Amino acid sequence: MEENMKLAAVEDTVKYHLFLIADEPREPEKHEETLQKYIERIMTQFAPMLVSYIWQNQPFNLRYKPGKGDVPAHIFGMTKFGDNIEDEWFIVYLVKQITKEFPELVARIEDNDGEFLLIEAADFLPKWLDPDNSTNRVFFHHGKLCIIPAPRKHEASSWLPTTTPTVAQALNIISTHPEKILASESVQAAVNRRIRGYPEKIQASLHRAHCFLPAGIGAVLKYQPRLVAAGVQAFYLRDPIDLRACRIFKTFLPETRVMTSVTFTKCLYAQLVQQRFVPDRRSGYTLPPPSHPQYRAHELGMKLELIEGSAEYQERLEMAKNYFQLSVNRPESSLAMSPGEEILTLLQKIPLDIEELKKEEANLPPEDDDQWLHLSPDQLDQLLQEAAGKKVDSLSKGEEQNCDLTQVSESMKAFISKVSTHKGAELPREPSEAPITFDADSFLNYFNKVLGPKPHESDSDDLEEEDFECLDSDDEVDLETQDPDEEASVKGTLDNLKSYMAQMDQELAHTNIGKSFTTQKQMDPLSQMSSSNSDEEDSVAGGSVLTSVDVDLNLVSNILESYSSQAGLAGPASNLLQSMGVQLPDNTDHRPTSKLVEN
Repeated sequence: MEENMKLAAVEDTVKYHLFLIADEPREPEKHEETLQKYIERIMTQFAPMLVSYIWQNQPFNLRYKPGKGDVPAHIFGMTKFGDNIEDEWFIVYLVKQITKEFPELVARIEDNDGEFLLIEAADFLPKWLDPDNSTNRVFFHHGKLCIIPAPRKHEASSWLPTTTPTVAQALNIISTHPEKILASESVQAAVNRRIRGYPEKIQASLHRAHCFLPAGIGAVLKYQPRLVAAGVQAFYLRDPIDLRACRIFKTFLPETRVMTSVTFTKCLYAQLVQQRFVPDRRSGYTLPPPSHPQYRAHELGMKLELIEGSAEYQERLEMAKNYFQLSVNRPESSLAMSPGEEILTLLQKIPLDIEELKKEEANLPPEDDDQWLHLSPDQLDQLLQEAAGKKVDSLSKGEEQNCDLTQVSESMKAFISKVSTHKGAELPREPSEAPITFDADSFLNYFNKVLGPKPHESDSDDLEEEDFECLDSDDEVDLETQDPDEEASVKGTLDNLKSYMAQMDQELAHTNIGKSFTTQKQMDPLSQMSSSNSDEEDSVAGGSVLTSVDVDLNLVSNILESYSSQAGLAGPASNLLQSMGVQLPDNTDHRPTSKLVEN
């Protein structure tokens, strides 16, 4: 029980806020009345979608929230979605559609991780945006994702606050400059891809199965299918106290069981199926042998009956009795019932005809195939790739898998050339995205700061983060013109660096380190007949001749060695290459990697 309480304390939660803009100031009472009407209109309009949805834990809900500090009064909702992440993204779809249907509403949504919409679109965000400055900048308006920009360093924008905007400031900006705050197409696409398919996707997320259940539970689930989540959670989060309470069932008797069709979400079905459970002999519930054709139906039904003995059910039982006494004078809608209370209420209202339910057993709809629970490794990899928004070409077993090794080399070069800071390294952009702009003057300027500071400048090695970001940014930057003295200083620094590298090469030439690399002469015997000019260039002081290392060959060879050593499991080589869109085939040739590369 204590463990379950700890789990609940850190359960994933999504919060959503709907603000009314373009509205003249009103008295608090009038404003509350207006927002309450919006709540009624929203819930009425989206009821067809919501009524058939089975939530993992808590449903989508809206209520009035009074203003506090710089946050004005607004419509607020909070949902604990637990293990089913699809509940969170369905709420994103709902919130997005609400702002589309009600243009005067602006929405903001967050979860335990903060601005999770930015996390989803992390590969496409502007350089200046990070978790530290994203507060009150991300909204939905007119069904579009909006990001309120920060003013540029050398730009004065009267409509942009110089610090983190308040909610009131953000709403004013959205109202007065809607065309200037739209997120880029790539950011919009990243979020839209995650919610693509709704509302049709709701039906695809369901799984129908036969369950051998007490007639009471079958009738309740037929009337309110969403209550199946409470039964699954009672079983999935059971503890020893729950199991002791399940030794004897008083409400749902074993002899009243009938075969019925139950609709789950795929997440709930997986949770129910994947855990093994043997009922207490004193409970009266017995299971047929595993080879029996209806074993799965009996097992699922037995697991769902755990709801009677669950700690929450016992805890709420007395409250339910008090509820019935109060309901005479108070409408049911004014009380928020727990699942246990709601089940007891329905049992009092729903007419229960066991014989009729037994007749329906012969006409049950067929069960859905649950092969999606047993994916092969290849199918799982393909599913993960598709979830990441990357196209995967499925290959048959007999089809040859061709891989261009030059793609490995080029991808690694692109990765190394990207900017990296203490916050991590950037991945190369997709070919379809805008190319990276590079300004030579800017590069020399910042290179000079690293290696060749003027006497009157600071000797600190630390550079502002903005300096590094300017080397690889899609944003326009204001460049300071350099005088000839600065350019000469940079040129001298580069010459000194080349001299230093030559000395290092000379020292390494007398060691065995060079033997660990494949050189161009080892790969091409004809290179030994190259011109004397080339030999002179490779010569260094002391008479030693340095042979150029084949960088591409060594890079690909080492990557393939690392990939092969993973033995099909996840590892640094496959993770890095897949993040850059490079998919290596399985190693079916057991020759040394160097031989494979040579061929």
